Amino acid sequence: MQEAAPMVQTTQRRASAVTVRELMPHYRSHALYEWNLAPKTVKGYEEGLLRAVNVWGEICPREIDSQQILALKADLSTKGAGQTWMRNVLQAVRSFLRFCRIGLAIDALDPQSITVPRIKRREVIYLTPEEVEQFLSAIPVFSERGRVALKWLMFRTLVEVLLGTGMRISEALSIRRESLNMETGEAKIIGKGNRERVIFFTPRALAWTKEYLNRRHDESEWLFAQPNGQALGYDTVRFSFRCVRGRAGLAKNVTAHILRHTCATILLFNGCPIGHIKEILGHERLITTCQYYLGVDKKAAKEAHRKYLQF
Repeated sequence: MQEAAPMVQTTQRRASAVTVRELMPHYRSHALYEWNLAPKTVKGYEEGLLRAVNVWGEICPREIDSQQILALKADLSTKGAGQTWMRNVLQAVRSFLRFCRIGLAIDALDPQSITVPRIKRREVIYLTPEEVEQFLSAIPVFSERGRVALKWLMFRTLVEVLLGTGMRISEALSIRRESLNMETGEAKIIGKGNRERVIFFTPRALAWTKEYLNRRHDESEWLFAQPNGQALGYDTVRFSFRCVRGRAGLAKNVTAHILRHTCATILLFNGCPIGHIKEILGHERLITTCQYYLGVDKKAAKEAHRKYLQF
């Protein structure tokens, strides 16, 4: 037991002598498999860290201090970085320093001491019921000969599922067939922050899912699968959205996330309590749901103002 302390100290000294760039592969593995961050999030953090290293050079984690952070902010500002990109880079540095302190026990700068720009939330964009039907009608499920095009049937099903559940696109693409209960219309997923939750399919979304699965003849475990059996990827989904958006002639830039907003706003407009919307969307904090959606229904807000604000 007495030999353990010197051994730990030696390991810590070795880790602290390694540069930020050399530690990045270890940080990536830790973020993916210990913190269970989404690959897309980790990739963004890596890009932010590389941007910081380009300013600092080959330095060790312990050498990152307040002066280095100021130098990074100054460089980003001088080169015209927007507030969002600056925030992303600084968040990446904070995440890396947290890894150094917790994962490697390095006495690095406290991540919370790094201030990041506050980004003003954009107005929530969603589709009206008419726009939803216009978009859905533009999906070419049937070919010119009247045959069902499986890839477009899959996309139509994905759109129906996103509209009918409020899931994030990453959550929808991670669903395995075995996790979906066709009888109850429920599925267990691992959402943001590695939190398990249950999502609920509308009868309409479930009907499209059944139709899609009945026409498949593969053994892939994924609910949404590519011809090679792998899970459907982001690039394919983005291309499909772009294609259908052009066919539909919609001015709005329809994306998977806008369908999530559409689901939430429909729930809100139909009188669903904000606490239930929080659970359906998988938000960790109620304040997040409130910030996004309570200001959406301007007409209802004006009516509430007239009704309840009386002296």
